[in-house]
Amino acid sequence: MEPLIALKDLEVRFGTRAILKKLNGEFSGRAIGLLGPNGAGKSTLINTLLGFIAPSTGEARILGYDIRRQPRQVRGMIGYMPENDSFIANMTGVRFVRLMAELSGLPPEQAMERAHEACFYVGLGEVRYRNIGTYSTGMKQMVKLAQSIAHGPRLLFLDEPTNGLDPPARRRMIQIIREIRDTGSMHLVISSHLLRDIEETCGQVLILKDGAIAAFCDLEEERRTNRRFLELETRGANGGFHDAIQRLGCEAAWSPHGRGKLILPDGVEIRQIYEAATAQNVQLVRLNFKRDSLEDIFLKAMENGRL
Repeated sequence: MEPLIALKDLEVRFGTRAILKKLNGEFSGRAIGLLGPNGAGKSTLINTLLGFIAPSTGEARILGYDIRRQPRQVRGMIGYMPENDSFIANMTGVRFVRLMAELSGLPPEQAMERAHEACFYVGLGEVRYRNIGTYSTGMKQMVKLAQSIAHGPRLLFLDEPTNGLDPPARRRMIQIIREIRDTGSMHLVISSHLLRDIEETCGQVLILKDGAIAAFCDLEEERRTNRRFLELETRGANGGFHDAIQRLGCEAAWSPHGRGKLILPDGVEIRQIYEAATAQNVQLVRLNFKRDSLEDIFLKAMENGRL
């Protein structure tokens, strides 16, 4: 099975400056988050895969098609929701979506049918005949999403999809993205500076740093394999309690006044700590449980260059 995106020594240079540096790898997943600090190369990578920027050297393939040698096949399979607004202000929403669907290869009649469907899907059914220039920020984001999915792409690029949205509109956008992901009809690549958006929508994450790949990880697998840390403050702790914790397989370090730090192995749950404390007549005064978040994973990649 062909990977979703395959990169081989992909490099993009502007003059003497390398923006993307020898990217290599094969990436697949239902929804891939693209992360990195400003200037890491996220937008350049997206624009290169879309065919807007030509690689200086190397290759990139989308679902087996070479982006340079087979641009027509590639563009027929992808949808793109840009970060910046690119509208014709005096064009109605449904007409704009129809135009973009036609540019993506659909015949006019089918493009119009899909445009109506896409507008209703994103919640613009009642305002689809209004000019886009009169739309709110939330409506403009939704019409950008509608035009990106109207032609039924196999791969959808979403660049900062919640940009400028208030909390209710953001929740609606995230909900729609999850629905698209869960139908299984499209793969998604989502670029965002908001870690929360990526954490709520993506199963895999590609992290760029200084134009290079710092990490690619499966979020669920990473969360499962990351060690879980527990901080305890106890009253009445004794050797029996320490032994019980050790028998659970926990690595533990104890300090005076009943404080301790534990590393919980797979299969050990918090309730077992409570059960051990109850059995030894130990009171748990304070307990903090922390599993690595996407922020932890991201910061680790920034510090080390790789996971």
